[in-house]
Amino acid sequence: MDSTKIKQKLSETKIVKKANYYYDKHKRFVPVISFFAGFTWDSVTLTRIDLLTDNLILLSYILLLGLCIVLINLINDKIIQKPFILKYEEWYPLAMQFFLGGLFSSYVVFYFQSASLTKNWLFLSLLIFVLLANEFIKDRLSNLYLQFILYFLASFSFFIFFIPVLIRIMNTFIFLLSGFVSLGFILLILYFIYSKSKEISARQFKKLSAVIISILLILNLFYFLNWIPPVPLSLKDGAVYHHVSRHGDLYKLKFEKGSWYHFWKKSDGNFHYWQGDTVFCYAAIFAPTKLNKRIYHHWQYYDFNKNDWITTDRLSYKIIGGRDGGYRGYTNKRNIQPGQWRIDVKTSEDQLLGRINFEITLTDKKPAGFKTIYK
Repeated sequence: MDSTKIKQKLSETKIVKKANYYYDKHKRFVPVISFFAGFTWDSVTLTRIDLLTDNLILLSYILLLGLCIVLINLINDKIIQKPFILKYEEWYPLAMQFFLGGLFSSYVVFYFQSASLTKNWLFLSLLIFVLLANEFIKDRLSNLYLQFILYFLASFSFFIFFIPVLIRIMNTFIFLLSGFVSLGFILLILYFIYSKSKEISARQFKKLSAVIISILLILNLFYFLNWIPPVPLSLKDGAVYHHVSRHGDLYKLKFEKGSWYHFWKKSDGNFHYWQGDTVFCYAAIFAPTKLNKRIYHHWQYYDFNKNDWITTDRLSYKIIGGRDGGYRGYTNKRNIQPGQWRIDVKTSEDQLLGRINFEITLTDKKPAGFKTIYK
Protein backbone atom coordinates (compact mmCIF):
# COMPACT_ATOMS: atom_id res chain seq x y z
CA MET A 1 0.00 0.00 0.00
CA ASP A 2 1.49 3.37 -1.03
CA SER A 3 1.85 6.31 1.34
CA THR A 4 -1.14 8.20 -0.13
CA LYS A 5 -3.53 5.32 0.58
CA ILE A 6 -2.08 4.89 4.07
CA LYS A 7 -2.65 8.58 4.83
CA GLN A 8 -6.19 8.36 3.44
CA LYS A 9 -6.89 5.29 5.59
CA LEU A 10 -5.56 7.01 8.73
CA SER A 11 -7.59 10.11 7.93
CA GLU A 12 -10.80 8.07 7.59
CA THR A 13 -10.07 6.28 10.87
CA LYS A 14 -9.51 9.61 12.67
CA ILE A 15 -12.81 10.97 11.32
CA VAL A 16 -14.72 7.88 12.52
CA LYS A 17 -13.02 8.00 15.95
CA LYS A 18 -13.70 11.71 16.26
CA ALA A 19 -17.37 11.21 15.33
CA ASN A 20 -17.69 8.39 17.87
CA TYR A 21 -16.04 10.57 20.53
CA TYR A 22 -18.45 13.46 19.99
CA TYR A 23 -21.37 11.03 19.88
CA ASP A 24 -20.42 9.44 23.24
CA LYS A 25 -19.86 12.87 24.79
CA HIS A 26 -23.22 14.32 23.72
CA LYS A 27 -25.38 11.22 23.34
CA ARG A 28 -27.82 12.34 26.05
CA PHE A 29 -28.89 15.11 23.66
CA VAL A 30 -29.22 12.76 20.67
CA PRO A 31 -32.91 11.86 21.21
CA VAL A 32 -33.96 15.51 21.18
CA ILE A 33 -31.70 16.37 18.24
CA SER A 34 -32.91 13.29 16.34
CA PHE A 35 -36.55 14.20 16.99
CA PHE A 36 -36.21 17.77 15.71
CA ALA A 37 -33.95 16.72 12.82
CA GLY A 38 -36.47 14.16 11.57
CA PHE A 39 -39.47 16.44 12.05
CA THR A 40 -37.74 19.46 10.47
CA TRP A 41 -36.55 17.41 7.52
CA ASP A 42 -40.11 16.19 6.86
CA SER A 43 -41.52 19.70 7.16
CA VAL A 44 -39.08 20.90 4.49
CA THR A 45 -39.27 17.94 2.10
CA LEU A 46 -42.88 16.72 2.35
CA THR A 47 -45.65 18.82 0.79
CA ARG A 48 -48.50 16.65 -0.55
CA ILE A 49 -49.38 13.06 0.20
CA ASP A 50 -49.83 12.22 -3.50
CA LEU A 51 -46.60 13.71 -4.85
CA LEU A 52 -44.22 11.16 -6.32
CA THR A 53 -41.14 12.82 -4.80
CA ASP A 54 -42.66 12.79 -1.29
CA ASN A 55 -43.66 9.15 -1.58
CA LEU A 56 -40.25 8.18 -2.93
CA ILE A 57 -38.66 9.85 0.12
CA LEU A 58 -40.87 7.81 2.46
CA LEU A 59 -40.29 4.64 0.44
CA SER A 60 -36.53 5.19 0.67
CA TYR A 61 -36.95 5.52 4.46
CA ILE A 62 -38.80 2.19 4.52
CA LEU A 63 -36.07 0.45 2.48
CA LEU A 64 -33.17 2.02 4.41
CA LEU A 65 -34.86 1.14 7.69
CA GLY A 66 -35.08 -2.49 6.54
CA LEU A 67 -31.40 -2.39 5.57
CA CYS A 68 -30.48 -1.10 9.05
CA ILE A 69 -32.45 -3.94 10.69
CA VAL A 70 -30.71 -6.52 8.51
CA LEU A 71 -27.24 -5.07 9.24
CA ILE A 72 -27.86 -4.82 13.01
CA ASN A 73 -28.97 -8.45 13.28
CA LEU A 74 -26.35 -9.94 10.97
CA ILE A 75 -23.58 -8.01 12.76
CA ASN A 76 -24.89 -9.15 16.17
CA ASP A 77 -24.87 -12.75 14.91
CA LYS A 78 -21.29 -12.24 13.61
CA ILE A 79 -22.34 -13.14 10.07
CA ILE A 80 -21.04 -9.89 8.58
CA GLN A 81 -17.28 -9.60 9.05
CA LYS A 82 -16.35 -6.89 6.54
CA PRO A 83 -14.36 -4.15 8.33
CA PHE A 84 -15.88 -1.37 6.21
CA ILE A 85 -19.37 -2.28 7.47
CA LEU A 86 -18.33 -3.10 11.03
CA LYS A 87 -16.59 0.21 11.70
CA TYR A 88 -19.95 2.02 11.41
CA GLU A 89 -21.93 -0.46 13.51
CA GLU A 90 -22.46 2.08 16.31
CA TRP A 91 -24.33 4.30 13.88
CA TYR A 92 -26.84 1.80 12.51
CA PRO A 93 -29.23 1.97 15.52
CA LEU A 94 -29.07 5.77 15.33
CA ALA A 95 -29.84 5.66 11.60
CA MET A 96 -32.72 3.28 12.32
CA GLN A 97 -34.02 5.71 14.93
CA PHE A 98 -33.77 8.61 12.47
CA PHE A 99 -35.72 6.76 9.76
CA LEU A 100 -38.41 5.69 12.25
CA GLY A 101 -38.68 9.28 13.47
CA GLY A 102 -38.90 10.59 9.91
CA LEU A 103 -41.59 8.09 8.95
CA PHE A 104 -43.79 8.50 12.00
CA SER A 105 -43.51 12.29 12.03
CA SER A 106 -44.71 12.24 8.40
CA TYR A 107 -47.58 9.93 9.33
CA VAL A 108 -48.63 12.18 12.20
CA VAL A 109 -48.81 15.12 9.77
CA PHE A 110 -50.65 13.23 7.02
CA TYR A 111 -53.02 11.29 9.25
CA PHE A 112 -53.84 14.30 11.41
CA GLN A 113 -54.91 16.18 8.27
CA SER A 114 -57.26 13.33 7.38
CA ALA A 115 -58.52 12.50 10.87
CA SER A 116 -61.71 13.25 12.69
CA LEU A 117 -60.69 13.23 16.35
CA THR A 118 -64.13 12.00 17.38
CA LYS A 119 -63.41 8.59 15.85
CA ASN A 120 -59.73 8.38 14.93
CA TRP A 121 -58.09 9.51 18.18
CA LEU A 122 -56.92 5.99 19.15
CA PHE A 123 -54.93 5.35 15.97
CA LEU A 124 -53.54 8.90 16.00
CA SER A 125 -52.54 8.45 19.65
CA LEU A 126 -50.70 5.26 18.68
CA LEU A 127 -48.73 7.09 15.97
CA ILE A 128 -47.87 9.98 18.29
CA PHE A 129 -46.82 7.57 21.06
CA VAL A 130 -44.53 5.65 18.70
CA LEU A 131 -43.09 8.92 17.39
CA LEU A 132 -42.25 10.18 20.88
CA ALA A 133 -41.12 6.79 22.24
CA ASN A 134 -38.78 6.32 19.28
CA GLU A 135 -36.63 9.20 20.49
CA PHE A 136 -35.72 7.36 23.70
CA ILE A 137 -35.41 3.69 22.71
CA LYS A 138 -32.10 3.55 20.86
CA ASP A 139 -30.61 1.13 23.41
CA ARG A 140 -33.58 -1.22 22.94
CA LEU A 141 -33.50 -1.27 19.14
CA SER A 142 -31.33 -4.39 19.20
CA ASN A 143 -34.42 -6.35 20.32
CA LEU A 144 -35.70 -8.30 17.31
CA TYR A 145 -39.36 -8.18 18.42
CA LEU A 146 -39.32 -4.41 18.92
CA GLN A 147 -37.53 -3.88 15.61
CA PHE A 148 -40.11 -5.78 13.58
CA ILE A 149 -43.16 -4.49 15.43
CA LEU A 150 -42.07 -0.91 14.76
CA TYR A 151 -41.05 -1.79 11.21
CA PHE A 152 -44.43 -3.38 10.49
CA LEU A 153 -46.32 -0.38 11.91
CA ALA A 154 -44.19 1.93 9.76
CA SER A 155 -44.70 -0.17 6.61
CA PHE A 156 -48.42 -0.66 7.19
CA SER A 157 -48.99 3.06 7.77
CA PHE A 158 -47.15 3.79 4.52
CA PHE A 159 -48.68 1.22 2.17
CA ILE A 160 -52.32 1.91 3.11
CA PHE A 161 -52.05 5.38 1.56
CA PHE A 162 -49.24 4.76 -0.97
CA ILE A 163 -51.06 2.02 -2.89
CA PRO A 164 -54.33 4.02 -3.27
CA VAL A 165 -52.27 6.99 -4.46
CA LEU A 166 -50.37 4.76 -6.88
CA ILE A 167 -53.36 2.99 -8.49
CA ARG A 168 -55.91 5.84 -8.05
CA ILE A 169 -58.44 3.56 -6.32
CA MET A 170 -59.57 3.69 -2.71
CA ASN A 171 -61.92 1.11 -1.16
CA THR A 172 -62.03 -1.69 1.41
CA PHE A 173 -60.39 -4.25 -0.91
CA ILE A 174 -57.45 -1.90 -1.60
CA PHE A 175 -57.03 -1.29 2.14
CA LEU A 176 -56.90 -5.04 2.84
CA LEU A 177 -54.54 -5.54 -0.10
CA SER A 178 -52.24 -2.80 1.23
CA GLY A 179 -52.14 -4.52 4.61
CA PHE A 180 -51.18 -7.86 3.06
CA VAL A 181 -48.50 -6.17 0.94
CA SER A 182 -46.93 -4.70 4.09
CA LEU A 183 -47.23 -8.07 5.85
CA GLY A 184 -45.55 -9.92 2.97
CA PHE A 185 -42.80 -7.30 2.78
CA ILE A 186 -42.00 -7.59 6.50
CA LEU A 187 -42.16 -11.38 6.62
CA LEU A 188 -39.81 -11.57 3.62
CA ILE A 189 -37.16 -9.51 5.45
CA LEU A 190 -37.72 -11.49 8.65
CA TYR A 191 -37.28 -14.78 6.77
CA PHE A 192 -34.08 -13.48 5.13
CA ILE A 193 -32.56 -12.70 8.55
CA TYR A 194 -33.81 -16.03 9.95
CA SER A 195 -32.29 -17.98 7.02
CA LYS A 196 -28.88 -16.35 7.58
CA SER A 197 -28.84 -16.29 11.37
CA LYS A 198 -27.77 -19.05 13.72
CA GLU A 199 -29.21 -17.21 16.74
CA ILE A 200 -32.88 -17.09 15.69
CA SER A 201 -34.68 -20.39 16.22
CA ALA A 202 -37.64 -21.65 14.19
CA ARG A 203 -39.81 -21.13 17.28
CA GLN A 204 -38.78 -17.45 17.53
CA PHE A 205 -39.44 -16.97 13.81
CA LYS A 206 -42.94 -18.45 14.08
CA LYS A 207 -43.71 -16.53 17.27
CA LEU A 208 -42.65 -13.18 15.80
CA SER A 209 -44.57 -13.92 12.59
CA ALA A 210 -47.67 -14.66 14.68
CA VAL A 211 -47.23 -11.37 16.59
CA ILE A 212 -47.04 -9.37 13.34
CA ILE A 213 -50.08 -11.15 11.87
CA SER A 214 -52.00 -10.46 15.09
CA ILE A 215 -51.16 -6.75 14.83
CA LEU A 216 -52.42 -6.77 11.22
CA LEU A 217 -55.72 -8.31 12.35
CA ILE A 218 -56.08 -5.68 15.08
CA LEU A 219 -55.40 -2.87 12.60
CA ASN A 220 -57.98 -4.35 10.20
CA LEU A 221 -60.46 -4.29 13.09
CA PHE A 222 -59.57 -0.62 13.61
CA TYR A 223 -60.41 -0.01 9.96
CA PHE A 224 -63.85 -1.63 10.14
CA LEU A 225 -64.58 0.32 13.33
CA ASN A 226 -63.60 3.50 11.43
CA TRP A 227 -60.74 4.19 13.83
CA ILE A 228 -58.15 4.67 11.07
CA PRO A 229 -58.28 8.04 9.23
CA PRO A 230 -59.31 7.69 5.56
CA VAL A 231 -55.94 8.73 4.12
CA PRO A 232 -55.15 9.95 1.51
CA LEU A 233 -58.46 11.89 1.67
CA SER A 234 -58.82 14.91 3.96
CA LEU A 235 -61.45 17.55 4.64
CA LYS A 236 -59.78 20.91 3.93
CA ASP A 237 -62.75 23.18 4.53
CA GLY A 238 -66.41 22.90 5.45
CA ALA A 239 -69.20 25.12 6.78
CA VAL A 240 -72.91 25.99 6.50
CA TYR A 241 -74.20 28.95 4.44
CA HIS A 242 -77.43 30.65 3.35
CA HIS A 243 -76.52 30.08 -0.29
CA VAL A 244 -73.80 28.40 -2.33
CA SER A 245 -73.36 28.62 -6.11
CA ARG A 246 -70.59 28.03 -8.59
CA HIS A 247 -69.28 30.79 -10.83
CA GLY A 248 -66.63 29.55 -13.20
CA ASP A 249 -63.75 28.20 -11.14
CA LEU A 250 -64.97 29.83 -7.92
CA TYR A 251 -67.72 29.08 -5.41
CA LYS A 252 -69.83 31.97 -4.17
CA LEU A 253 -70.72 31.59 -0.48
CA LYS A 254 -73.33 33.82 1.17
CA PHE A 255 -73.81 34.10 4.92
CA GLU A 256 -75.53 36.40 7.38
CA LYS A 257 -73.56 39.42 8.54
CA GLY A 258 -72.58 39.34 12.17
CA SER A 259 -72.32 42.16 14.67
CA TRP A 260 -69.44 44.60 14.21
CA TYR A 261 -67.37 42.74 16.79
CA HIS A 262 -67.86 39.39 15.01
CA PHE A 263 -65.14 40.28 12.50
CA TRP A 264 -64.04 36.64 12.30
CA LYS A 265 -67.47 35.38 11.14
CA LYS A 266 -67.21 33.63 7.78
CA SER A 267 -70.16 31.20 7.81
CA ASP A 268 -73.54 30.51 9.42
CA GLY A 269 -72.62 28.43 12.47
CA ASN A 270 -75.80 29.78 14.07
CA PHE A 271 -78.26 29.69 11.17
CA HIS A 272 -81.22 32.08 11.54
CA TYR A 273 -83.89 30.23 9.59
CA TRP A 274 -86.63 32.20 7.86
CA GLN A 275 -89.56 30.18 6.52
CA GLY A 276 -88.68 28.91 3.05
CA ASP A 277 -84.90 29.23 3.51
CA THR A 278 -82.50 26.60 2.20
CA VAL A 279 -79.50 25.49 4.26
CA PHE A 280 -76.34 24.82 2.23
CA CYS A 281 -73.33 22.75 3.33
CA TYR A 282 -70.09 23.51 1.48
CA ALA A 283 -67.07 21.19 1.75
CA ALA A 284 -63.64 21.03 0.10
CA ILE A 285 -62.02 17.60 0.18
CA PHE A 286 -58.44 16.89 -0.83
CA ALA A 287 -57.88 13.72 -2.85
CA PRO A 288 -54.86 12.51 -4.83
CA THR A 289 -54.67 13.40 -8.51
CA LYS A 290 -57.05 11.32 -10.71
CA LEU A 291 -58.59 9.56 -7.71
CA ASN A 292 -62.40 9.58 -8.11
CA LYS A 293 -64.55 9.04 -5.05
CA ARG A 294 -68.15 9.54 -3.97
CA ILE A 295 -68.58 11.63 -0.84
CA TYR A 296 -71.68 11.66 1.37
CA HIS A 297 -73.13 14.38 3.59
CA HIS A 298 -75.12 12.86 6.45
CA TRP A 299 -77.51 15.54 7.74
CA GLN A 300 -78.34 14.79 11.39
CA TYR A 301 -80.26 16.52 14.16
CA TYR A 302 -80.09 15.82 17.88
CA ASP A 303 -83.24 14.24 19.32
CA PHE A 304 -83.35 15.07 23.04
CA ASN A 305 -86.14 12.54 23.63
CA LYS A 306 -84.05 9.67 22.21
CA ASN A 307 -80.76 11.23 23.38
CA ASP A 308 -79.27 10.42 19.99
CA TRP A 309 -78.40 11.89 16.58
CA ILE A 310 -81.00 11.13 13.89
CA THR A 311 -80.06 11.08 10.19
CA THR A 312 -82.60 12.84 7.99
CA ASP A 313 -80.75 12.92 4.66
CA ARG A 314 -77.79 11.19 3.02
CA LEU A 315 -76.74 13.32 0.05
CA SER A 316 -73.76 12.67 -2.18
CA TYR A 317 -71.57 13.99 -4.96
CA LYS A 318 -68.49 12.71 -6.76
CA ILE A 319 -65.06 14.27 -6.22
CA ILE A 320 -62.04 14.24 -8.53
CA GLY A 321 -58.63 14.58 -6.90
CA GLY A 322 -55.72 16.84 -7.71
CA ARG A 323 -56.61 20.34 -6.47
CA ASP A 324 -54.42 21.68 -3.64
CA GLY A 325 -57.31 23.28 -1.77
CA GLY A 326 -59.52 20.23 -2.25
CA TYR A 327 -62.38 19.36 -4.59
CA ARG A 328 -65.29 21.67 -3.74
CA GLY A 329 -68.91 20.63 -3.58
CA TYR A 330 -72.09 21.21 -1.64
CA THR A 331 -75.45 19.77 -0.63
CA ASN A 332 -78.56 21.55 0.62
CA LYS A 333 -81.72 20.97 2.62
CA ARG A 334 -85.08 22.76 2.96
CA ASN A 335 -87.85 22.48 5.56
CA ILE A 336 -85.39 22.02 8.40
CA GLN A 337 -86.44 22.01 12.05
CA PRO A 338 -84.80 24.14 14.76
CA GLY A 339 -82.21 22.68 17.11
CA GLN A 340 -78.70 21.24 17.13
CA TRP A 341 -77.54 19.86 13.77
CA ARG A 342 -74.39 18.35 12.34
CA ILE A 343 -73.26 17.08 8.97
CA ASP A 344 -70.93 14.10 8.88
CA VAL A 345 -68.77 14.12 5.74
CA LYS A 346 -68.07 10.48 4.92
CA THR A 347 -66.78 8.16 2.23
CA SER A 348 -68.89 5.42 0.63
CA GLU A 349 -67.23 3.01 3.11
CA ASP A 350 -68.70 5.13 5.94
CA GLN A 351 -65.29 6.53 6.98
CA LEU A 352 -65.62 9.90 8.67
CA LEU A 353 -63.66 12.73 7.02
CA GLY A 354 -64.99 15.49 9.21
CA ARG A 355 -67.97 16.89 11.06
CA ILE A 356 -69.67 20.29 10.62
CA ASN A 357 -71.73 21.42 13.62
CA PHE A 358 -74.32 24.18 13.50
CA GLU A 359 -77.54 25.34 15.12
CA ILE A 360 -80.86 26.20 13.49
CA THR A 361 -82.76 29.07 15.12
CA LEU A 362 -86.20 30.08 13.82
CA THR A 363 -86.67 33.79 13.19
CA ASP A 364 -89.75 35.84 12.31
CA LYS A 365 -87.80 38.37 10.31
CA LYS A 366 -85.31 38.12 7.53
CA PRO A 367 -81.61 38.75 8.33
CA ALA A 368 -80.59 42.39 8.09
CA GLY A 369 -77.90 41.70 5.54
CA PHE A 370 -75.58 39.16 3.96
CA LYS A 371 -71.92 38.96 3.13
CA THR A 372 -70.41 37.12 0.19
CA ILE A 373 -67.04 35.43 -0.11
CA TYR A 374 -65.50 33.39 -2.92
CA LYS A 375 -63.48 30.19 -2.62
